[in-house]
Amino acid sequence: MKKCICKLIRKLLGIFILANIVIFVIFFFDLDGKLLYNVVEPFMKKHFDNMERRDVLQTPYDMDKFPKYKY
Repeated sequence: MKKCICKLIRKLLGIFILANIVIFVIFFFDLDGKLLYNVVEPFMKKHFDNMERRDVLQTPYDMDKFPKYKY
């Protein structure tokens, strides 16, 4: 029983140490920022630059009426 608990503790400690090493490497080399800059940002730019938007300069401006904001 004691050997089983020791093996379990060693495995958990090994997993914990390995996870800390992986997290350290990710943040030391800024891999999360590079992933966002090189993969996520171009996808978001492509998506949001092609969205239809209303032309604000074409809407008439009246003092008494408020425009209806439709997208």
